[in-house]
Amino acid sequence: MLFSFQIKKDADIQVVYFEGELIERSQATELMAAVQALLENKELKYIFDLNDLRYMNSSGLNVLINLLTKARKEGGEVIITHVNKKIRELLIITKLTSMFAVTDSIEQAVSRFK
Repeated sequence: MLFSFQIKKDADIQVVYFEGELIERSQATELMAAVQALLENKELKYIFDLNDLRYMNSSGLNVLINLLTKARKEGGEVIITHVNKKIRELLIITKLTSMFAVTDSIEQAVSRFK
């Protein structure tokens, strides 16, 4: 299955919904450009909702790390939510849970920004 995303604004927070499988960096070119444009407009708070992301490999993790790095460089932050068991295990094994804030719901993520 292909990778796709959708961005919705909730107050001053950008909620990015991931869908499909993120296995190649080239799949996320549009996502990277969209987030870069938002950062240039001083949109600094992001929630990545992985509820519909079925699979992600190391290339997908690299995309997440790059997006987090870009956001933090501009003074922003990224919170990941709705992480399925396989992706959560991948985050734990790679020790990326120490880099990313991970919540179980969008509501929890929003409350962390307040």
